[in-house]
Amino acid sequence: MTPVTWALVGVGALLLVSLLVMYNRFVRQRTLVDESWGGIDVELTRRHDLIPQLVDTVKGYAAHEQALLTRLVEAREAATSHHTDSPAHRQGYEDSLGGALQQLLARVEAYPDLEASESFLALQDELTNTEDRIAASRRFYNGNVRAYNTRVRTFPSNLVAAVFRFRPREFFELREAVRPPVAG
Repeated sequence: MTPVTWALVGVGALLLVSLLVMYNRFVRQRTLVDESWGGIDVELTRRHDLIPQLVDTVKGYAAHEQALLTRLVEAREAATSHHTDSPAHRQGYEDSLGGALQQLLARVEAYPDLEASESFLALQDELTNTEDRIAASRRFYNGNVRAYNTRVRTFPSNLVAAVFRFRPREFFELREAVRPPVAG
């Protein structure tokens, strides 16, 4: 074999190795994005599971807030039934749930007995912790999506992405975290 042939074989081997490395990196990043979405899903499910307990606790103290409690339960059911949707589609349901939950927590101020209830305070604390975990999971997920999307869109890895159909992923944002009103 001539030196030119060896050079062509070497370049071909180098291109093949580069292609394999890029492909494997895409697979690892996509898996990381999927795994981090699972973390968000776990925390959102935890929030969904707290809603019935919160509704039952509030019912005992604020029976005439029935319309708000019904709205909260309906928002929870909608969010729960769409848990397999894409992040962008699921975002609207989670925002509706968060809005209803925030409205309920704001109305609780009118019920001093409820605000002093140990079970309500424990639920409120658990909800605050869950919201913090949702925010942390969201940041982790969105960071992984940003890194993956950057790789999908930049040269030369965008060529590999196009050939193997690696598509950009959606970010997941919520309007704002649900927070109990600050006593003052």
